[in-house]
Amino acid sequence: MTRARTWTVAVLAASSLGLAACSSSSSSSTTTTAPTAATSPASTVPIGTIADPSAAGTIGTEPTITVPPGAPPTQLESKDLIVGTGPAAKAGDTVTVQYVGVAYSSGKVFDSSWSRNQPFEFKLGEGQVITGWDQGVVGMQVGGRRELIIPPGLAYGAQSPGSGIAANDTLIFIVDLVKIN
Repeated sequence: MTRARTWTVAVLAASSLGLAACSSSSSSSTTTTAPTAATSPASTVPIGTIADPSAAGTIGTEPTITVPPGAPPTQLESKDLIVGTGPAAKAGDTVTVQYVGVAYSSGKVFDSSWSRNQPFEFKLGEGQVITGWDQGVVGMQVGGRRELIIPPGLAYGAQSPGSGIAANDTLIFIVDLVKIN
């Protein structure tokens, strides 16, 4: 009788673990949401996951961006390459980041805070940066590195802001969240 009870407990435990694994299969790594700047804070916009992200590299050193194959995405895509251990950034926070940006169309770097040896500070969700950053940096943890692929509608649209970014260009950034001020 004791042996039968032991097997029953073992089978129930294994079944519970299997069900727990199935119930968590739809994790937030495939789609996350972030508040939009143009709507109320309760509104959210889906953010897709980058299928073929750049190499993570080492936090605190300038990463290399690899443009994924195929056509650029039509919605904001995000992937944590390194998950930070500090607090998460939220709209209204003043954040300090290091970043590198590459044009999807050319694969060439158009801007890098690392090359200037000067981290960049901005208030998240206040329109001080392109919309793709206001949405894509939300939820990052201090000490983390995130890759963002930003379609033209959340970047500069039909207006080229200058050298290295064409009109209607999709932009790829890798951003390190240095601190929340």
